Amino acid sequence: MSVDVQTQPPAVRDPRAAGAGPQRRKRKLTVARPWLLLVPALLVLAGLLLWPLIRVVLFSLQDYGLREIVSGKTNFIGLANYAEIFGNSTLWTVALPNTVVFAILSVSCTVILGTLVALLMASLGSFCRTIVGSAIMIAWAMPAVTGTYVWVWIFDADNGIVNQVLKNLGLMHESFNWFTNPVTFYGIVLLNIVHHGFPFIAITILAGLLGVPKEMLEAAEMDGAGGIRRFFSIIVPSLKQVFAVVIILSTIWDFKVFAQVYLMPGGAGSNRSVLNLGVWSYVESFGQNRYGFGSAIAVLLTLVLLAITVVYVRTMLKEDKL
Repeated sequence: MSVDVQTQPPAVRDPRAAGAGPQRRKRKLTVARPWLLLVPALLVLAGLLLWPLIRVVLFSLQDYGLREIVSGKTNFIGLANYAEIFGNSTLWTVALPNTVVFAILSVSCTVILGTLVALLMASLGSFCRTIVGSAIMIAWAMPAVTGTYVWVWIFDADNGIVNQVLKNLGLMHESFNWFTNPVTFYGIVLLNIVHHGFPFIAITILAGLLGVPKEMLEAAEMDGAGGIRRFFSIIVPSLKQVFAVVIILSTIWDFKVFAQVYLMPGGAGSNRSVLNLGVWSYVESFGQNRYGFGSAIAVLLTLVLLAITVVYVRTMLKEDKL
């Protein structure tokens, strides 16, 4: 008696399923490879930037002065330095208004002047555009220290060009010290910052202007739109992201202005009515040897700049999606 045995055919394995594991591992390696390459640079940046920032935060929580530096001991007082800052009238009446108002004025003036120069350069031929661009980049390349001393010399109370010209014109009989009054003091700082910062704005906006379709501008001109109408109806919407980036960058730079204020007569702390947050932090730290209190001011300024930087990064990400 014979028994029929039915044999099952061997299961056929899908070659795609067999290779799914190696492909998945290869994909993960491809994603992780850029980060692995960045690890050395990130470690260096962490050592140069992150660790000093952590130390500043730790100092801001201490009553840290010369005694602590010599003894090497720590004296943690919690948030007492921050409480003293917010209870100090210098923050609300001098440092914060000077920082915020100056940043608003300098950003506005720098962007307006840079935009006007960019429009001028866009209307020129390539040869003249190159000459103008090279000329304005001299101001951009000038170090902040050098530029500040030039403006101090121009407005010097004894031998300054401005006082001499005003005297010769009969508009002034005695020399005027431009650096004692906070308004004239920051007026000179404003001239310094605008003169140094507008070339970057001009070149950046010029790059965007050259990308605006000429057909749109010519069509608007044929429809009777004037220059101002074409600027606000076509150019501004087309360069919305460019304007956002340059405004945020200028705000970051102008909020942390230091050398242009500190190097001016009276700006190093002798005239406390012209202090801004950056100089106030430096003066309290190295002038009064209150490193903990000065570090707390620096942390507050860093938090403000961090908030502005977050806005800048989000703007850049939106621009990449467009």
